[in-house]
Amino acid sequence: MKLIPEIDAARGEIQTIRRDIHAHPELCFEEKRTSDVVAETLTQWGIPIHRGLGTTGVVGIIKNGSSDRAIGLRADMDALPIHEANTFEHASKHEGKMHACGHDGHTAMLLAAAQYLQKHRNFDGTVYLIFQPAEEGGGGAREMIKDGLFTRFPMDAVFGMHNWPGVPTGTFAVTPGPMMASSNEFKITIRGKGTHAGIPNAGIDPVIAAVQVAQALQSIITRNKRPIDAAVLSITQIHAGDTTNVVPDVAWLGGTIRTFSIEVLDLIESRLREVSEFVAKGLGCSAEIEFQRNYPPTINDPAMAALCADVMRQIVSDENVNDKVEPTMGAEDFSFMLLEKPGAYVFIGNGDGTHRDTGHGLGPCNLHNASYDFNDDLLPLGGTYWVKLVETYFERNK
Repeated sequence: MKLIPEIDAARGEIQTIRRDIHAHPELCFEEKRTSDVVAETLTQWGIPIHRGLGTTGVVGIIKNGSSDRAIGLRADMDALPIHEANTFEHASKHEGKMHACGHDGHTAMLLAAAQYLQKHRNFDGTVYLIFQPAEEGGGGAREMIKDGLFTRFPMDAVFGMHNWPGVPTGTFAVTPGPMMASSNEFKITIRGKGTHAGIPNAGIDPVIAAVQVAQALQSIITRNKRPIDAAVLSITQIHAGDTTNVVPDVAWLGGTIRTFSIEVLDLIESRLREVSEFVAKGLGCSAEIEFQRNYPPTINDPAMAALCADVMRQIVSDENVNDKVEPTMGAEDFSFMLLEKPGAYVFIGNGDGTHRDTGHGLGPCNLHNASYDFNDDLLPLGGTYWVKLVETYFERNK
């Protein structure tokens, strides 16, 4: 790996910040202490900041030269409502809250880059350092945009990065087009007519209707969408009744839908509404559908994805760069930023978990797992990637 020596030399300082953030996790839109740490650190380094976008967001600003071109680098700051199983020194001090997705590391990697960029400024333009709240379900990216992220800080492109457990340290991955799926949820309430379970003919059974709707919905995936269009429709809940001898008045089912395109999502939502209503009606019931679109698909601009892959190859050997990685059905609210600006979202390998100190939990080092911990060996690597991306982008866009 061709790490920037100065960033590598500062890994101890950045690790201290990362572990401090890990020990004090904050949930979405509650990241006051974390944003204070970020703001104070940037200020100490002489980087102007703006606070308050998306409630607790922080934007650092590094300008150099005369070019009016600008890019944004984004890191997320929030934690998850998980009880940490680890017992090492920097484990969570806040019961029921944990950095189980590595946002502490994402924040620290961007800080590592910020420190170097502020000192050396080997670029002509403006870099906006975007420290975003509430990625974990809160849509913090959307809220920062609503608060004027791209109007107050005009930028030509925006980039994001996420650690990926199970992939070797020292590797990167990206792909043009869809990188992560949209995240959506639905709830279908079936209303019938309750009765004694011994005389079901006296009522209208919403449980049977719910079961039939659940089965029929899978035909959307197998018969309505094109086979080459990836999508998932998972029913994760079915609720009805309170006792064994009563047919209830109401049953409901809910779940999630994931797609790589808005067009496929539109099709699935339309058919879900039709199938639910007509299957329920055919069994004498009514159906009420709630459909919530949470995060759109994360779709990389092909040219920006190619740029990121080129930067990766500058740092690690070609065999350690996967520039056509298989997209994941996980979701990411950086997608809102990519709806507004060209850019790319990339993965950086977090290793197999052997980096964890003595005192880690018994579970694997997977995302959203109580035994997870970010791999500090990534700090200089991620910081180097951000710096090289900035320098390469401006060099190619003079």
